Amino acid sequence: MPEVTFYVLNSESLYDRYLFSCKLIEKAYNSGKFCYVLLDSIEQCQRLDDMLWIFRAGSFIPHQVFNGITPDITAQILIGIENTPESWQNLVFNLSSQMPESWQNATRVLEILDNNETTKIVGRERYRTYKNAGIEIVTHKI
Repeated sequence: MPEVTFYVLNSESLYDRYLFSCKLIEKAYNSGKFCYVLLDSIEQCQRLDDMLWIFRAGSFIPHQVFNGITPDITAQILIGIENTPESWQNLVFNLSSQMPESWQNATRVLEILDNNETTKIVGRERYRTYKNAGIEIVTHKI
């Protein structure tokens, strides 16, 4: 079973949620972990893709939007709306409103929520699912 961590931001801003995610993605990448970032729409994927290029001067995080075809190069971050490809199942960042389909195969799942009521409602549902599966959950209020 995966290790699950919830990050609950004090802000309701989607921008703040993506910015916080960029910082965590950078930290994962710098420690040699190549994650999959799950979102709800192609537009959200594009927005996060753009932010990863500019969120911090001097930062370089190889990444691409996942189009359903597993890339040959695995040493990068994938951003997508589809089920997590096998080579990226170790670390899954969930910014979507859904439960990651293959969450049981992950080593670690990071649930990143903002303080928006809709986001919190679906986050609570996922929290219950993880808890009912017997997973100990760590929660950080940011």
